[in-house]
Amino acid sequence: MEEKIMAILNDICGADEGELEPDTDLFEEGILDSFGVITLFVEIEKQLGIKLEPTELTRDEIKSPALIIRQVLQRA
Repeated sequence: MEEKIMAILNDICGADEGELEPDTDLFEEGILDSFGVITLFVEIEKQLGIKLEPTELTRDEIKSPALIIRQVLQRA
């Protein structure tokens, strides 16, 4: 499931496979913005059936690929 989440994230961010490191700060690096977060959550729900609510998560909880994966796995 982690690989699928990374593939979704890479697609939304326009990154090549392996380009994003697990600890990359997606907001600080300008890779992800609030619109991208919503798009990411919609794709995760569509492809994996796992719903993430933007109002329930802080920016610090989803600022890196590793943290996004953790949030998805906690809800799986």
